[in-house]
Amino acid sequence: MNYGTIKNCDIANGIGVRVSLFVSGCRHHCKGCFQPETWSFDYGKPYDSDTEDRIMEMLTPDYIDGLSLLGGEPFEPENQRVLVKLLKRVREELPEKNIWCYSGYLFDVDLRKGGKAYCEVTDEMLSYIDILVDGEFVLEKKDISLRFRGSSNQRIIDVRRSLEQNNLILSAYMMNEKI
Repeated sequence: MNYGTIKNCDIANGIGVRVSLFVSGCRHHCKGCFQPETWSFDYGKPYDSDTEDRIMEMLTPDYIDGLSLLGGEPFEPENQRVLVKLLKRVREELPEKNIWCYSGYLFDVDLRKGGKAYCEVTDEMLSYIDILVDGEFVLEKKDISLRFRGSSNQRIIDVRRSLEQNNLILSAYMMNEKI
């Protein structure tokens, strides 16, 4: 897996101060994408154990609330197989940190058994994620007044509650989100 960038002290992609990993590779190719260079799986730098150690180090300060995964597309199966190891490590070593993920794939369609992005590690990867912002960016539904999402079709999902209740549960962050 490659990645485009890692942002330390990111305040735009989830609640609080975050470390954000922008992975490479995306098959959605959304019109108006804010970083189409990440569509290529070859874009950026190779993700390796040193990269993972650096992310873990960036996550350790108390003022860092958590990790955000963006892209590209974190839920491309090629990326899931690498990212699931990072997420497991975050949960084991820094359980107080929350994990957000942004995906063009739909939680209740594409990330379920038989879905187009489902693979052997999808269920495990979802089990580590607190909040999923799902749905492709739709330029015609772009709304800059929305928090944590670019277009009104995208949803902010409470993954843990959704998995516990076996039903899609929208996060409270969807309510009164206009800024």
